[in-house]
Amino acid sequence: MEMITRNFFLFLAQNKFIKNKATKWGPRLGAKQVIAGESIKEAMETAAKLNEDGLVCTVDHLGEFVFNREEAIESADYCIRTLEAIAETGVNCNLSLKLTQLGLDVDVNLCRDNMVRILETAKKFGNFVRIDMEDYSHLQPTLDLLDDLRKQYDNVGTAIQAYLFRAEKDVRNLEGTNIRLIKGAYKESPSVAHQRDQDIDKNYLNIIKVHLLNGSYAAIATHDHNVINEIKAFVKEQNIPRDQFEFQMLYGFRSELQKEIADEGYKMRVYIPFGEDWYGYFMRRLAERPQNVSFALRGFFSK
Repeated sequence: MEMITRNFFLFLAQNKFIKNKATKWGPRLGAKQVIAGESIKEAMETAAKLNEDGLVCTVDHLGEFVFNREEAIESADYCIRTLEAIAETGVNCNLSLKLTQLGLDVDVNLCRDNMVRILETAKKFGNFVRIDMEDYSHLQPTLDLLDDLRKQYDNVGTAIQAYLFRAEKDVRNLEGTNIRLIKGAYKESPSVAHQRDQDIDKNYLNIIKVHLLNGSYAAIATHDHNVINEIKAFVKEQNIPRDQFEFQMLYGFRSELQKEIADEGYKMRVYIPFGEDWYGYFMRRLAERPQNVSFALRGFFSK
């Protein structure tokens, strides 16, 4: 039943007709509980409030799958304005982005040029940029571009998804890179990805430990308290310093646990999505955890 529910929401995430209808009444879907507004200003205000509670942040202007040069350049400009706003406001916050938003499907060179402009701005302000991982068809192009960029920039990293069979190999190849380690949020073929939760969970813990033992920086992105507790015990057993890793969670989810982790002295980073193009992101969150449907129901019936 859980797999059926997951597949249903992943289908909705890609349905353009439903997306167009849903965006007209998005707040009633519960999206407002997990999206920090539509503007850079609202995102900065949210980050500042979280900073006050001892939490650090990363912001992501929602959007993906751009198919023309003008939109790709506009998205890059928006990322640059966001980095400038982070510097101006002084919030403790990084930037997350998707390469399809910057023109990866239009022209790889265009995407690279956009990333260079963004990384130059981030470097000027002493900031870090995370390339979010997308579906399997974009995995290798993302890693290839990351490898190229890291020849010149050390303030860029990416994410690896544990449900993929190749995840451990990719983690080992990325030794020395700041990686966000996640379970995965797209519907992938059984030929390339684990389908059972227990297999994904096992591989997730494995790649976290591999990356940490390699001496690399790990951003452990999970809401699973069992995973969090096991990693706490593991780093203590292996004498891994706390400045070699951080925990990450999504804005609007398990806020009390986020604060608890920060109060224990661990770095706790909150991933803050914002913008008008919230639909695909929100549907994938519902697919990841069917119990998150309660967010939508509460939002729908609250008005």
